[in-house]
Amino acid sequence: MSLRVVGAGLGRTGTLSLKVALEKLLGAPCYHMAELIAHPEHVPLWHAAARGEPVDWHALFAGYRAGVDWPQGSLWPEISAAFPDALVLLSVRDVDSWWRSASETIFKTLSAAEARAPEWHAMIRELFTRRFVWPPGDEAAAKAAFLRHNEEVRARVPRERLLEWRASDGWEPLCRALGVAVPDEPFPRVNTREEFLARLTAQ
Repeated sequence: MSLRVVGAGLGRTGTLSLKVALEKLLGAPCYHMAELIAHPEHVPLWHAAARGEPVDWHALFAGYRAGVDWPQGSLWPEISAAFPDALVLLSVRDVDSWWRSASETIFKTLSAAEARAPEWHAMIRELFTRRFVWPPGDEAAAKAAFLRHNEEVRARVPRERLLEWRASDGWEPLCRALGVAVPDEPFPRVNTREEFLARLTAQ
């Protein structure tokens, strides 16, 4: 099995909804940060990749047909090179709403994760330092990093291989790019800011 979709979008751009949608369209698992949390043995591999060390991407993604969200969103050049026939999917949203969402969810949890999951936190810190911004809590710096990331993807990926997608686009662009039928059901909308915060409160 080989990846058909390499997600180049960063977290809080509808990536968990994309995971659910792509799993339905492709009939196979989609890698996401949720998968990494479920497989802590993968953390050293992602940490090595964040440091620029070689990783066997085919082994890491064995059994998966797509990958979205952090950490793969920041390592899309290496992953897309390993899967040259895969679609590169850039999930985006406007920078202000992205910042509000990310700062109230992901970034808010990072300091607590340092004690609870030190290896995972060290990997994220390495990844963000090299490929995003660290610490991510500065609004201007984080927004600039988000915009810079998206522009780099647009500039480097050939037009015929790139799909830029917003959550409001729903099924149609994904189905057209993958050559599959549009499901007769609403597009999944999961992991809203409220749902994310509710899970934190329940922990």
